[in-house]
Amino acid sequence: MIRVRRSLSRELSLGIMLLAIPIFVVALGILFLQSRYLIHHEAMESSQSLLNTTLQRVQNYMQTIETAADANVWMLEENFEPQAIQTVSNRIVRLNGNVMSCSVYALPNMFPQYGEKFSVYTKRTGDTLATYCEPEYDYLEKLSYTKPVETGKSCWVDPFIEYSDGKVDVQQAIATYCKPLRQKNGRMIGVVAVDFSFSKLAKLINTDELDYNRAYYMLIGGDGRYLIHPDTTRLFRKTLYTDVDPNANQDLISLSYEMTAGKRGSMHVHIGNQLYHVCYEPVEGTNWSLALVCPDNQLMRSYHRMGYVIIALIVIGLLAIMWLSNRIVKQTVSPLNDLLDMTKDISDGRYDEQIPVNLGKGVIARLQNSFAQMQMALNDKMGRLRQSVDEARLRNEALQQDVLQAQENVKKKNQFMQQVAQHMRSPLNVITGFASMLRESSNNKDMIGEEELANISSMMKSNAINLNSMVLMLFDASESDANEALKCKKQDEESVNALAHECILYTHAHFPDANIELSSTVSDTLCIVTNHIYLMRTLRELLYNAAKYSDGQHIKLSITDTDNTVSYTVEDVGPGLPDDKKELLFEPFTREGDLSEGLGLGLPLAKRHAKSLGGNLVFDADYHHGCRVTLELPK
Repeated sequence: MIRVRRSLSRELSLGIMLLAIPIFVVALGILFLQSRYLIHHEAMESSQSLLNTTLQRVQNYMQTIETAADANVWMLEENFEPQAIQTVSNRIVRLNGNVMSCSVYALPNMFPQYGEKFSVYTKRTGDTLATYCEPEYDYLEKLSYTKPVETGKSCWVDPFIEYSDGKVDVQQAIATYCKPLRQKNGRMIGVVAVDFSFSKLAKLINTDELDYNRAYYMLIGGDGRYLIHPDTTRLFRKTLYTDVDPNANQDLISLSYEMTAGKRGSMHVHIGNQLYHVCYEPVEGTNWSLALVCPDNQLMRSYHRMGYVIIALIVIGLLAIMWLSNRIVKQTVSPLNDLLDMTKDISDGRYDEQIPVNLGKGVIARLQNSFAQMQMALNDKMGRLRQSVDEARLRNEALQQDVLQAQENVKKKNQFMQQVAQHMRSPLNVITGFASMLRESSNNKDMIGEEELANISSMMKSNAINLNSMVLMLFDASESDANEALKCKKQDEESVNALAHECILYTHAHFPDANIELSSTVSDTLCIVTNHIYLMRTLRELLYNAAKYSDGQHIKLSITDTDNTVSYTVEDVGPGLPDDKKELLFEPFTREGDLSEGLGLGLPLAKRHAKSLGGNLVFDADYHHGCRVTLELPK
């Protein structure tokens, strides 16, 4: 069996490897070739976007120069006088930080008092402005004068630079925007020329650091001269055609023709021994052309890095294929091992261990599914059996609880009947005994004196009242809470203080020696709408218990109110209640001891009456000198 497993594992692994490796390598090769095109296209778009951004920055800069001239021309055209010319020239330079200098040229013989020529020149040197009147300056042959005069239109002229001792000072290179001046009748009277520093423009172009190493911008004039270039030895002296071999550098010649012709586009050229990608675009309003030159290996660096990624993917992929093939083989034979383990569990009585269903169609899959169905059937039968046992156990427990409850109810009923019989026997015996005595004395009137007869009548009446009270309690206890709430009609308007006095008098009738203190913080005119009978029974029960189970000398009835409630608090000094009896205080038929008097219905009925009146009866568990109970009622 081990040999079969090993042979099958090797054959399956070898077959998977032979099938997966060619597909994997071909897929990565196609991905590699396709990525070259995508990366190259993205690099072209990125470089073109950089060029467009820089070109927009250049045009915005040049637009500020044009605006400086256009915004002040009208003052020269309306008042073309020497003094006004000097003022406007100074104004143009002073109000525009990008303007380096400004010249105003008059047409010949416009001011005969100064001779044939007249010009005004304003120059910025650091923070200082200087304006000069130059009648002798020969400007008639300068391009900044001749071009706008000949064309009659505003224009930009190629940068001008002065040579000093055969050297080029690139920091002094300027570009000029020229605009002709006309009177209202259309007659040309002069030219205004506004200059900006080319070194400042070069700094503006190179403000943002490029994403590619050894990439740079260059600005080419209409004649192919280098106007901006990182190699300052080429500026204004060399052109794109300088030192170019027509046979070996045809790509550079093509680039030169494209840029000097004012076209836009991109191409690959060889500069030195390295291939560069050049994006170029003309500067609007001029014959200049701006280009972004990037080394091709920098543009395609992501592609070159991808080669290392592809190699890593091949290695990782082969390892993954080997791991997956090994795992697949193990999964192929694993159902047999799983079936062996499951059968052991079933034999041990663990029927709930579920066998997974195999979706395959082979022999092993069908065998596994058959075992799974058998296990499910066994588990279902055992589950129903366990459910039946659990249900029977629950029914037995419920029956046992019912039996215990019935026994407890019978016990309580017997105790209650004994209590009722015991408490009713005494007053009945008293009444029966005194009735017999009165019947015997009816024949002999001198047998009982008047005072003794009055005492007998009083005792018979008192026992009759007690017997009547017990009967009323039994009637009240027979009512349910819902029935009492329905029958309780709160239609009686009762004075809060007067009701308290009435209940105190009732208590004194049963306990003449009781000392009851009344403390009220409410007005005698305060009345509440309630049910007189239920309120009287509740408050009488509280005072009766306080007088009966305390020393009878320290009973206090306090009356307080809030915005919404009125409270009667009965407080006494005595033994109080044990802690284990406080929770059962309001349970029916509950007494402190078997020898205690009463039926155990007084306080439970009082609490039910209080709730029927919309209030509550609260026992103060924090009072330890006796008992304190508060009756709360709504106003």
